[in-house]
Amino acid sequence: MATNPTLLCINRDPAQLRSLQENGYQLLTATTGHDGLRLFASQPVDAIVLDYHLGLLDGAVVANEIKRLRPTIPIVMVADDLELPYDALRSIDALVTKSDGAHFLWATVHFVLNVKPAQSREAKLQSGTRLSPVPKNEPFSAREWKDIRAGTIRF
Repeated sequence: MATNPTLLCINRDPAQLRSLQENGYQLLTATTGHDGLRLFASQPVDAIVLDYHLGLLDGAVVANEIKRLRPTIPIVMVADDLELPYDALRSIDALVTKSDGAHFLWATVHFVLNVKPAQSREAKLQSGTRLSPVPKNEPFSAREWKDIRAGTIRF
């Protein structure tokens, strides 16, 4: 029996992420960057959902540290808007705004855990060579973002 993926949710208000649990994900929650990094070091997780605005240790710093320790783990950052400094974006795999809503967040988490790895495996099989890492500034193609935002992406 397969277990549901476990998400580490580092968010000032973890109740905002309840829809992820309702859609089958196991959640570990922390409300500060320090607590989130401690949980990350002590618990196995499949992905991170990270609030940008965490206070003293902001989401960008937390994301950079997580990627330093485990470069392949998917990180979805949640922010008030899409206008963030470049440094905040370099270690994340996807960005969701709070106004995008719970369904968009779920779709993005599902995508980084299931669709993106499958696409990478398929591309590797087709090319017969090793894949280079996905560029940090392009976690999704423009078409994928358009489909996600429009709600027409298929999993």
